[in-house]
Amino acid sequence: MPYPEFLIAPMREELTDVGFTELRTATDVDQAVAEKGTTLVVVNSVCGCAAGKARPGIARAMQHGTTPDHAVTVFAGADIEATDRARSYFTGYPPSSPSVGLLRDGKLVYIMERHQIEGNTADGIAAALTTAFDKYCATQNA
Repeated sequence: MPYPEFLIAPMREELTDVGFTELRTATDVDQAVAEKGTTLVVVNSVCGCAAGKARPGIARAMQHGTTPDHAVTVFAGADIEATDRARSYFTGYPPSSPSVGLLRDGKLVYIMERHQIEGNTADGIAAALTTAFDKYCATQNA
């Protein structure tokens, strides 16, 4: 049973307010990942580490000078089909939420799993993501 929308709407907005596009279906995910360039895919979650660490860290990272060409999000426990499809692009990694994957032309080049989020701070997450942006997105946006 998916989470009630009234409960998760504010959590969704924390990412859409900083430029993320929500994906609600598997088709939405496939279309987003098929876009040329770099795509940041966030598997959002209701857990405490998503609220206090992941979403704030991701929002800070998106203020960096170099960012992915596209930023999309699915919500674990709500957008079930979309979440399953997004995770299918995180080849070689078990499902986790929250998690963040960076894809270039549809191929995973960087991932931050839940265990890397739980033991981190929002600033640490932002720093790790901006390092990945500089490495994988700079040539794309130049």
